[in-house]
Amino acid sequence: MNWKDEWKILLLIVVIFLGAFFLPVNSARLQNAIIESLHMLKEYAQLHVIFCLLPAFFIAGAISVFISQASVIKYLGARAKKVTAYAVASVSGAILAVCSCTILPLFSGIYKRGAGLGPATTFLYSGPAINILAIILTARVLGVEIGVARAVGAIVFSVIIGLIMAFIFRKEEQKKLEQQMAQPEPEVTRPLWQEVVHFGIMVLILVFANWGAPKVDSGIWAAIYNAKWIITAVLAVLFGIALNKIFKMKVWKILVTTIAVITVHIIFKGNPMLTFVTGIIGLSYFTSLDEGELGDWFASTWGFAKQILPLLFIGVLVAGSLLGRPEQEGLIPSSWVQTLVGGNSLGANFFASIAGAFMYFATLTEVPILQGLIGNGMGNGPALALLLAGPALSLPNMLVIRSVMGTKKTVVFVSLVVVMATFSGVIFGMFYR
Repeated sequence: MNWKDEWKILLLIVVIFLGAFFLPVNSARLQNAIIESLHMLKEYAQLHVIFCLLPAFFIAGAISVFISQASVIKYLGARAKKVTAYAVASVSGAILAVCSCTILPLFSGIYKRGAGLGPATTFLYSGPAINILAIILTARVLGVEIGVARAVGAIVFSVIIGLIMAFIFRKEEQKKLEQQMAQPEPEVTRPLWQEVVHFGIMVLILVFANWGAPKVDSGIWAAIYNAKWIITAVLAVLFGIALNKIFKMKVWKILVTTIAVITVHIIFKGNPMLTFVTGIIGLSYFTSLDEGELGDWFASTWGFAKQILPLLFIGVLVAGSLLGRPEQEGLIPSSWVQTLVGGNSLGANFFASIAGAFMYFATLTEVPILQGLIGNGMGNGPALALLLAGPALSLPNMLVIRSVMGTKKTVVFVSLVVVMATFSGVIFGMFYR
């Protein structure tokens, strides 16, 4: 018997026992933290899983099955030209307008297909950070200066972080390059335009299904928001046509799913969530029965869901218990946060970066949260630091990243984001107090 290992187990048992023994169950703060964690989990499940994560899982599964490894290697691989690789990675992330959790299955898909570490992490940061809608909302609510600073900082960050990651782990990247050089060129099974149509429709469904309400009731953003479900329905019809023409899915399967969707829409008086779920169930059922590449697509999608969802839920519970929701209390008092991020000191910016990195921000929610913090004395520098670190990271996000690329790379990635956000906040705060 290895007594060294047994002592570790005993120590763990003692720690758990002491924690249970002295657990302050009557503490109002602890009780509220537990309630807050459950509230956050409920909000996450209601607002982000169905419309955000489920489409993202299918996109990630499609990347794994339908995008040839040769294409990923050509544009994002270790031997791809840096200008091309980082341009594609940053632009691809920017057009998605997703949160730090929705980007995870997409990042995992391209990374496992052979994308270089640098371009993959550029994509991982750029997806939630370079969010066109969020940047516009930031400029409108918090001011043009901080909106422009967020846009420029996020674009520069995504590329610099990717380059530094590639440099630090260059030996591993060299091994990946050698493996990719030795691989034979895979046979192209279908024209590129078909892949563009297939993925384009899925990405547009993801974007419009999650189109947030604007602050004003007029203008193009409001018009799109009012028509978002009509647009999504049209895209769903085009998606069904693509499944038939490109992947040869039987027409009757598409019609059965369509009839089910319309029936649910009528019975439940246009409830978009139930209608959307019905479409997802139909797609899942018929692709899972296929013995060809459509079956492989569902299997890959299900694999991503099994890997990512449990970690996200655990992370959301922990983040909710520690920090609570906006304007609510967790274990860490909000007054501490507001006190620590006042002014423009290095410590204030660093704390804002750390707090932002561990908190979970749904897409666009960081703007009203910051509006409240700034109103309570938060400095402009720490506000920018939180904007650059917060949307791109979260505790749930970190847990999943670690499962994809390991502890060391995750620590380096998170550290780079926090450090660069901190110094960007300090510089910005020197000019705009």
